[in-house]
Amino acid sequence: MKSRRAFLKVAALSAALASIGLAPSGARAADAIKVGILHSLSGTMAISETALKETALMAIAEINKAGGVMGRPLEAVVVDPASNWPLFAEKARQLLAQDKVAVVFGCWTSVSRKSVLPVFKELNGLLFYPVQYEGEELEKNVFYTGAAPNQQAIPAVEYLMSPDGGEAKRFVLLGTDYVYPRTTNKILRAFLKSKGVAEADILEEYTPFGHSDYQTIIAKIKAFAAEGKKTAVVSTINGDSNVPFYKELGNAGLKATDVPVVAFSVGEEELRGVDTKPLVGHLAAWNYFESLKNPENAKFIAAYKDWAVRQKLPNARTVVTNDPMEATYIGLHMWKQAVEKAKSTDVDKVIAAMAGQTFNAPSGFGIKMDEKNHHLHKPVFIGEIKADGQFDVVWKTPGPVRAQPWSPFIAGNDVKKDEPEK
Repeated sequence: MKSRRAFLKVAALSAALASIGLAPSGARAADAIKVGILHSLSGTMAISETALKETALMAIAEINKAGGVMGRPLEAVVVDPASNWPLFAEKARQLLAQDKVAVVFGCWTSVSRKSVLPVFKELNGLLFYPVQYEGEELEKNVFYTGAAPNQQAIPAVEYLMSPDGGEAKRFVLLGTDYVYPRTTNKILRAFLKSKGVAEADILEEYTPFGHSDYQTIIAKIKAFAAEGKKTAVVSTINGDSNVPFYKELGNAGLKATDVPVVAFSVGEEELRGVDTKPLVGHLAAWNYFESLKNPENAKFIAAYKDWAVRQKLPNARTVVTNDPMEATYIGLHMWKQAVEKAKSTDVDKVIAAMAGQTFNAPSGFGIKMDEKNHHLHKPVFIGEIKADGQFDVVWKTPGPVRAQPWSPFIAGNDVKKDEPEK
């Protein structure tokens, strides 16, 4: 009983201090397993990433309350790379070399992930990356808990081309100017051409991070759509630029019945800052929505709302859950399971133990980590924006879809291995 009480004291202290980004101290501090959290809490990406930090802290507190990992409490080490891509690499090095964390949960943009990759490879660290991305990567030191293109982008465009999705014939590929939108759109261009869509029926536009004036681009979209064929917009805009984009969409009266927009980086969190009434019917493609009805999701939502109130988060009583939050939550619990299977936090042993891990996810599905390719098998959902900022699911896969890290629409990918190089 005495050791149990001691553990609970350390676990409580770890959770309390983790919530403000500090490490615990005291006689048992050395027993804690350090977990790095590498998310932008300031700058253009804070609108999306701050909630992932809170989700990770909530999961850590939840795990500690249940007895920790191998009987040891988890201790969160939180850093803020401030939407600064080189700073991501510096903070990753700090977490691995200085703070000696066993694992890192972090990054949102692909440019931030690409920035930290050399550090994780050099120091043999372990990164769990929780956001949909462009694929074309398969690294030993990374587990990808967000969607690959065949688990989001391709199904979304197939839906837009279907009778249920409006039978779109022309496409605007609109994104933030960095690797994820450009590579995703390269894949989508090849896919659209394979379906007989002409070059003249594809318009591709990019804006910088933090862009806020979308009047010209919305006018260009309206003109493109006015040429006769049914037009849809595929948005890979990231971060706080989504707020002015959707505001301008509403101001311009561009309704979903005229030109539907399907977004890959807009969920419940991003819509909190927008009047969603003019956006009703526009779409998002994800592997989870808060509106899903099942017991696991009800538990997840209640836990996060309770966490927000107890931590006194801004607008605590109106917080929402979203897809990258679910992916973060799945990743932490799967990592815990892998550590306990390996009986070690050694990176190579944990990587081996991650193969085939399963988890009953808030999506309502049993989610599996692929035995080989470091990606999750995930369901795909397409949701329509409702007036309250939630999503009404209008299409879904029958079950989880296995990820294809190497898109078959990119030449030469058919000869690439479906597992990381050792």
